[in-house]
Amino acid sequence: LHLRLGDVDLAAGVLRVQQTKFHKSRLVPLHPSAVRALRRYRAFLNAADAGVPEAPFFPDGRGRPLNYGQARHGFARLRQALGWTGTADRKPPRLHDFRHTFAVRRLLRWAAAGEDLEAKLYTLSTYLGHAQVTDTYWYLSGVPELFAIVAERFARFADREPKGEQP
Repeated sequence: LHLRLGDVDLAAGVLRVQQTKFHKSRLVPLHPSAVRALRRYRAFLNAADAGVPEAPFFPDGRGRPLNYGQARHGFARLRQALGWTGTADRKPPRLHDFRHTFAVRRLLRWAAAGEDLEAKLYTLSTYLGHAQVTDTYWYLSGVPELFAIVAERFARFADREPKGEQP
């Protein structure tokens, strides 16, 4: 929400996220589809402040950065227009759910590709801006699909114990 024009390098496809809630900064690479969408967004705004690096990338109606309440309200309107409703046992999606879904899907793809999830967690932790990598480890135990993968890999590891030896 607090990105400034100078933080968004669409030529390189990178966001510079500065001084988050844990006082961390990081570079976040963007997928080419995200770069295209952000370029269309900037063209749509046709902002007079396009040359001012300190101007907000996502301004409100008065040229100030959007606050979380405004973003949540806008997302609720979009969700309603798209018909994304909840069910009796599930609430409708929230903005933050995109982040969670991204993290889970990325881990599932790495697992399907046979990647070393422990090594990849450091990359994902940095990308998400977690204060500690242990915050990212939660996904491996808190998401049933990922827990099943980890449990199966552990069982394979445990079965490799040399025969005839007692623990």
